[in-house]
Amino acid sequence: MARVVVFLCLIVSFSFSNQKNIYEKNCVACHNRIPVSIDKYFYRYLLEYSSEKDVKEAMFQFIKKPTLEKSLMSESLIKRFGLKKKTKLSDEALREALDIYWNEYNLFGKLK
Repeated sequence: MARVVVFLCLIVSFSFSNQKNIYEKNCVACHNRIPVSIDKYFYRYLLEYSSEKDVKEAMFQFIKKPTLEKSLMSESLIKRFGLKKKTKLSDEALREALDIYWNEYNLFGKLK
């Protein structure tokens, strides 16, 4: 009986520790299929829009309604992989994913 309880505890703790956040499930999973790493897009957006607020808003607008005009992806990559499909995430979930993305690649305050 004690073995069963320990085994169940291990299974539950393992399954919770391996859960991916909304960014990993919805963004990273898709971007892993293309040869340009996801951090490159962050830096492109940062160069174009500068501030956290503007970067997140530009990404939000593009992901909600992707257009060629809003894309920062190179023309050759768009020809090869196509333009991103409109997200199915809710606004709240998308903003959460963008917050995680920003925190993952933001260098402000991390450099010494």
